[in-house]
Amino acid sequence: MTADDNLGRLDDDYPAYTTGRAAEILNTTQGFLRAIGEARLITPLRSAGGHRRYSRYQLRIAARARELVDRGTPIEAACRIIILEDQLEEAQRINAEHHHTRETRSTDR
Repeated sequence: MTADDNLGRLDDDYPAYTTGRAAEILNTTQGFLRAIGEARLITPLRSAGGHRRYSRYQLRIAARARELVDRGTPIEAACRIIILEDQLEEAQRINAEHHHTRETRSTDR
């Protein structure tokens, strides 16, 4: 069983990864993870001892931020871009739901 197989078995929102392990998985630094936390891109949960714990979902967001930063985007801008992309995706999903509901109502009449 590979590490990727283990990742597939965990819930996306379960805070399974320590800061060190998350940085290792993403091939980045713990400081980078703290910086995107300070920019409010992600908010890691805290263990009973106060240590940061990251979920798979948060690691995917952090990986996207890392990609943008590696391309030369300042970290604050990268975080804002990702937040706006997420908001746009949500708005498009809601719009599609409303459109589907209108179509369903039109055909039911």
